[in-house]
Amino acid sequence: QVQLVESGGGLVQAGGSLRLSCAASGSRFVIIVMGWYRQAPGKERELVATITRGGRTDYADSVKGRFTISGDIAKNAVYLQMNNLKPEDTAVYYCKSDTYSYASWGQGTQVTVSS
Repeated sequence: QVQLVESGGGLVQAGGSLRLSCAASGSRFVIIVMGWYRQAPGKERELVATITRGGRTDYADSVKGRFTISGDIAKNAVYLQMNNLKPEDTAVYYCKSDTYSYASWGQGTQVTVSS
């Protein structure tokens, strides 16, 4: 299993920005994709953004133009820059990594956006 440690969550007013970080360690296999997911109270976990080892990115429609995923998967690090945050972005944000053999999840970091 891969150990994933997230940081950077917090409380911010609507329109503000936050930057999440995720560091991976302990993987026995090559990580091919890393990404961010979120889960709001009473809702299912949903994809926010992913980045492949080759640098290809993908975003949920709800965050396109506001969030940017970046990182160096070869160095097991990924970031999520979140701008123009909205109250509906409030959720626990989870980092995820995928190898060809298994997926791993971080513990999550709370992001709260006040109106």
